Amino acid sequence: MAEKNWHVGSTLSIAVHALLCLAVTGAPARAFAASDRLAVPGDLTRLDPGVIWEALIAGIVVCSFLAAIGLWIHSSLRRSSRLQLRRNAFISSAMNNLNQGVVMTDAQRRVIFCNDRYLEIYGLTRSDLRPNMTGCDILRLRRERGVLGVTDDEFYEKASSANGLTTELPDGRAILVKYFVLPNGGSVATHLDVTEQRNLSRQLASTKQFLESVLDHVPACVAAKNIEDGCYIFANSAYEKFWGLSRDFAVGRNARELFASASAASIEAADQAALNSPDGQHRNEFEVDRAGARRMVASIRIVVRNESNKPEFLLILFEDITDRRSLSQELESTKKFLELVVDNIPVALIVEQVKDGRYLLANRSAETILNRRREEATGLTASDIFNAKEAKLIVARDEAAIRKRGMITEEHPISTKNGLRLFLTRRATVVNDAGEPQYLIKTHEDVTDRRQTESRMAHMAYHDGLTDLPNRAAFLQALTQMIEACEGTREEFAVLCVDLDGLKEVNDVFGHALGDKLLIEVAHRLQDSARGGVVARLSGDEFGLIIDGKQPEAGLALARQIGEAVAKDFQIDGRPVRAGITTGMSVFPHNGTDGASLLANAGAALFRAKQKSRGTISLYQPEMDQQIRDRRVLHQDLSMAVKNGELSLAFQPQGAAGHSVAESEIIGFEALARWQHPVRGQVSPAEFIPIAEESGLIVEMGEWILREACREAASWPKPLQVAVNLSPAQFMHGDVVGLVHSILIETGLAPGRLELEITEGVLIEDFDRGLALLRRLKALGVRISMDDFGSGYSSLSYLQAFPFDKIKIDRAFIINLGRNPQSAAIVRAVIDLGHGLEMSIIAEGVETLDQLAFLAKEGCDGVQGYLLGKPLPIGKYAGLIGRAEAMELALKTG
Repeated sequence: MAEKNWHVGSTLSIAVHALLCLAVTGAPARAFAASDRLAVPGDLTRLDPGVIWEALIAGIVVCSFLAAIGLWIHSSLRRSSRLQLRRNAFISSAMNNLNQGVVMTDAQRRVIFCNDRYLEIYGLTRSDLRPNMTGCDILRLRRERGVLGVTDDEFYEKASSANGLTTELPDGRAILVKYFVLPNGGSVATHLDVTEQRNLSRQLASTKQFLESVLDHVPACVAAKNIEDGCYIFANSAYEKFWGLSRDFAVGRNARELFASASAASIEAADQAALNSPDGQHRNEFEVDRAGARRMVASIRIVVRNESNKPEFLLILFEDITDRRSLSQELESTKKFLELVVDNIPVALIVEQVKDGRYLLANRSAETILNRRREEATGLTASDIFNAKEAKLIVARDEAAIRKRGMITEEHPISTKNGLRLFLTRRATVVNDAGEPQYLIKTHEDVTDRRQTESRMAHMAYHDGLTDLPNRAAFLQALTQMIEACEGTREEFAVLCVDLDGLKEVNDVFGHALGDKLLIEVAHRLQDSARGGVVARLSGDEFGLIIDGKQPEAGLALARQIGEAVAKDFQIDGRPVRAGITTGMSVFPHNGTDGASLLANAGAALFRAKQKSRGTISLYQPEMDQQIRDRRVLHQDLSMAVKNGELSLAFQPQGAAGHSVAESEIIGFEALARWQHPVRGQVSPAEFIPIAEESGLIVEMGEWILREACREAASWPKPLQVAVNLSPAQFMHGDVVGLVHSILIETGLAPGRLELEITEGVLIEDFDRGLALLRRLKALGVRISMDDFGSGYSSLSYLQAFPFDKIKIDRAFIINLGRNPQSAAIVRAVIDLGHGLEMSIIAEGVETLDQLAFLAKEGCDGVQGYLLGKPLPIGKYAGLIGRAEAMELALKTG
């Protein structure tokens, strides 16, 4: 403003000087003119009064003229000042109404201008800006307000780049900042909200990826090429498979560079025919040379035009029709080809017009739902096809899907010619260019059989496959519920552990098939005797019961009653079979206040009863804790076993399921722990593994087993897989992912060769944590297998939540193959379920050729059991792992 004022003052001074000069030059002229009329030129004192008056009047006129000119100049300057102020106000208003924030600084980086949009973007006010604030000060203010996440240097460096700096605000907005340095040393920074542009960009990228994915899954070969140079710009996976070329290689090259001359000529001729076609489409069939073989292809070429209606690129669809040329007439057009694809979709597909609800398209599978031929359904509505009640429900669900404009999925029964079936229905709305709903696509998938299978699998998770009684998990659950109901009251109940006497003899004499029938009959008599009480099969020949009432009288009475019931002869396959029971009993709350303790104490009482005499009843007594003390001694010995080198590994072969042992190629081994006690000798894993699980020693033991198994497998000449069991305790304590990773690095074993077997206990304890750990293990590249599937909870939700590589069928189901149809049905269902989820299936406990043949016939992927080999030191399987030299040396020295 000082400069501006200085400029105005200078202009006024110049104007005054100019007027004075004009007056000075005019005054002498008048004086000289007057002097000519003087009588005495030399006597200046004798001037003529008239001349004097004329001079005065001339001076007054000149001064008035000069004053008028001065006033005019002053008025012009005031008008110019007001115009400049209005211009500044206009510029300031315009800058404040920009859609992007603007900040200007002078050469000393002081903020000289900041518009309202900038303050609005970052949630600032004018009061936040103090005088002489610098650019760094305003950045510091933004950082304090949480709307700047970079340093000053990073801000200026990135904002002054060509692409500018894009920052993310806490509310999710994205701001693009560009910083420009002015010639005078000042700067201008613009701040533009690009949230919508970024979202649109992401949506565009997502849409492009989706379209490419769709084209990749189209069974026909799809490609596109530039019309200008004939070079390919896109090719889908079917195209790659047909030609044996990668799309990266094909893109950017023309037909002459990719194919044989004859094939290239045919392709170029078809391209030219499409370009010359009036409608921009061309269909033809021609032969091409693929890897030296002549193949007949049916192609469709479509000229795609740009916004200016000029041909831009050529879309090509073709398929190999060599083996089905007789169908070529049915595939003459894209519409017929797409109809063929739709008709072969294994679910019912119906397309409905939104405006009137009429069916436009139905595939062959939809005829089951429509109860008529698809041609007859075209043009009809739901009210025309279904009864009033069903039509009302269908129309309501259709309208809900249209309003939502998204996917709606539901399951509901539909009447068909085969009766009432359960269908999974999906509804999706398709909108037109104006964003209005135009079509409704409905798919109906018959899930009746699947849901029945899932129901059977869910039942199997809590029930015994042979007797259909609740299993151990269900029994413990019932115990917990019973305890919760009795807590705080004087109610008592008894837990009975019942062991079936003579089952082994029956199996040995009459075979396992008859033994299984005996177990079923015993289960029926136990249920009848229990009169609605809980009866469960806890293990092979052990049952559990819960009986309420005054104890121990009610429990002992029931034990005697079931003993009498079982003592009666069983008529099985026309022959009388005798059996008996031995019973152990514990009482709540005197012998335990939790399910595990009650069951363990009843088991201890059963153990004492069997020691006394078969067929007796034993009530738990505190002195039975001696067995617990023995277990504690075993636990102390086990804690030193790893340090003393008493543990070793045995390896059991796993093979592909063939119709014979010779056809069952060995694909890997399972590593199993063995304990050679210095006093007791070989201790069964059934004894020390539960102790290790309960005490937490399994974590240290499991680490040793995993490391030794990986080290051993890494030394095998053949790259076979090695399977190692992981305990739920290893997931709950320590970093199991870090442990596996470090052992793989330490031993050098390829991650893909390691298979970790887990039970559902990993997910039961803490589902979310267990699932997260499994995903991290999977990311290492190792394989994850669910062990003992069907023996515990085996919830199907686990299979849905995590993509297991393998499901291991429990040996309990394999043993009964050929003895009862239920086991075969369950095994078959598990195989179908696993394959449906793209998981491999392996069966353990395979001991007979009949079992192997059954599993191979049903498509089981792998087998494990004594039929292929027992768990032995790996040296016994030297030939299988490729150590031919070691095997030959053993033969020579042995």
